[in-house]
Amino acid sequence: MPIEAPYPELDELMELIGLAGRRLSEIEASEGAAGNISVYIGWPVDPRRKFPNIEVIPLPDSYPEIAGASFLVSGSGRRLREIIDDPGANLGYVTVNPDGKTANLYTSGRRLFAHVTSEFNSHLAVHRDQIIRTGTNFHAVIHAQPLHLTYLSHIARYRDESYLNRHILRWQPETIVNLPEGVGLLPFILPGSPELMAGTVEKLRRHRVVVWSKHGVMSRSDNSVKRAGDRIEYAETGARYEYLNLANNEQGEGLSVEDIQSICMAFSIDQSIF
Repeated sequence: MPIEAPYPELDELMELIGLAGRRLSEIEASEGAAGNISVYIGWPVDPRRKFPNIEVIPLPDSYPEIAGASFLVSGSGRRLREIIDDPGANLGYVTVNPDGKTANLYTSGRRLFAHVTSEFNSHLAVHRDQIIRTGTNFHAVIHAQPLHLTYLSHIARYRDESYLNRHILRWQPETIVNLPEGVGLLPFILPGSPELMAGTVEKLRRHRVVVWSKHGVMSRSDNSVKRAGDRIEYAETGARYEYLNLANNEQGEGLSVEDIQSICMAFSIDQSIF
């Protein structure tokens, strides 16, 4: 569902990105400068008071279908935990030009990065796909590297999507409610590559979180940037329970299939994992 007026102000969106980044750091999902965030804004915004400097940048692909679309994007090499301290210094505002091949990058005089995130190709591809498919006027995308979820993807049996979901969604009743489609899973693919971009787009059509094996995750939300962060936290919490159970010789039972099915029936959750 598109966000309805009155729309969030630019200051509010920048603060929410900062809060999401700080929370990802708190759950150990963004060590150092790992992780990145972008938000599509589908209503008129004049960014020049916050971001007065303008330059033209090349885009990683051609995007004529979303010419005029604007995004708040984290800078390359910036720490997600520090965005909240000075959003203007850590974020850029990108508007796709009519040719679809370049964009105007608006930045602050306090800018602390040379380029927007190196994963911007995957971000833009996911945004474009969702904008075209759903007509949404808001979309948030987050890449992070949650410790336990990423660790599980280093174990061969967890690189099976069905196995992974049935094991990380069994520990808390809330998990299936918030991740009814489960998480998507990709094998290890070179970071920043066209193959990773294409696989991520496909998986995020059916899921709200996708695991990049041996690398991290990407999540999305057409409601809130914090909601995209929450989805990573729900998946990571399930993975942490699973890790604890492995460390404890798998003595935990978790919720049974019948338990989870009863939760889904009670809360009208449509899912096909259990």
